[in-house]
Amino acid sequence: MPTSQLTRLVEEQNTVWQRMLDIRSAAEAAGRDLSAEERANWDAAEERLTEVSGDIDRLNRMARLEQVDRGQVVTATGTGNNTGTGSEEQDARYADAFGLYLRGGMDRLTGEQRLMLMDHEGENRAQGTVTDPSGGFLVPDEFRNVMTETMAAFGGLLNLAEVITTTTGADLTWPTNDDTGNEGEIVGENQEHGEQDLTIGGRKLKAHTFSSRQVRVSLQLLQDSAFNLETWLPKKLGERIGRRAARSFTTGTGVDQPQGLVTGAIVGKTGATGQTTSLVYDDLIDIEHSVDSAYRPGAQYLMHDLTLKVIRKLKDGDGRPLWQPIPAPGFPSTINGFTYNLDNSMPVPAANARSIAFGDFKAGYLIRQVLDVQTLRLVERYATFLQVGFLGFARMDGMINDPSAVRVYQHSAT
Repeated sequence: MPTSQLTRLVEEQNTVWQRMLDIRSAAEAAGRDLSAEERANWDAAEERLTEVSGDIDRLNRMARLEQVDRGQVVTATGTGNNTGTGSEEQDARYADAFGLYLRGGMDRLTGEQRLMLMDHEGENRAQGTVTDPSGGFLVPDEFRNVMTETMAAFGGLLNLAEVITTTTGADLTWPTNDDTGNEGEIVGENQEHGEQDLTIGGRKLKAHTFSSRQVRVSLQLLQDSAFNLETWLPKKLGERIGRRAARSFTTGTGVDQPQGLVTGAIVGKTGATGQTTSLVYDDLIDIEHSVDSAYRPGAQYLMHDLTLKVIRKLKDGDGRPLWQPIPAPGFPSTINGFTYNLDNSMPVPAANARSIAFGDFKAGYLIRQVLDVQTLRLVERYATFLQVGFLGFARMDGMINDPSAVRVYQHSAT
């Protein structure tokens, strides 16, 4: 990532923010509202601040994409080197064969390469239950990692929640327990100790299929060796799947799709009558303290960008803005001292909308990903257009894990 560019943007952000504070301070010192000229200067500065903050966010997302280790694969037991067939040379040969398959189909492959794609015995990277030409082929590690990382960049919650990875899509029973209402006892000498059983529950995580929809690529583009299909294609498929998955993880109904965070979380604060699109400083204090103090050390905010715009205008009881810009590269912006994350799949401020989530998302929300990624190459369907279609799938589910760890803010109905 261009560090000098990020440093320049952070410095400009802080300069613009200080200019806005000076405008406000001058009016407050004189005991008056902003003049027409001051209001125009404030609006211009705020518009520029929004642009610069957006540029900073984009650079930070780019940095996350660049930091992915293409030689690692996440498994159900942790992260380690995935050697696939047992050697880096064999993995490279497999990736080359898969790239040729994407560009030219089976006709471009040698007999050895065809057998390599179709033989999935012993492969850790198997993409699904079928490996014939009509069902798709095993996806190489690098291809899968590009897709997964792109998905994470689009879904803010996917970067915050607890993510488990399984090698199959079978229903996964996840144990639950809430023992917070129980405590120990003081026992006198020669007295019998009491009993208090643990109540263990369980919920099932499924493997809902998220589709990228079809992406068509012209034969001319496929034949252009200068075009990096191996990077472009998984990025496009990942973007589409990532957008849909992000929406499910925030607002999913839980019926034939994941249980969304704002759908399943407990409301910690409801806005007063009239706050259909607004909120006040006290609302944020209430939502923060609606989460048990045991979770607050790891708590963060999650919201839509339009909600952040509303919060940036709020001040505490001493007139200090709740939102604070990045003090220097490497430090996050904060709201009331807590870091925040943007996810534009979150609801925007509206009547009855649950526009803000606050808490420890690592403890509060669970995402299940199936390790397999399936990619299909559709040749005959678009042959008359001189195009080849590609289709990507990912299997995932999500649910509230610890209901005590997260609360949401809900706007008033009227």
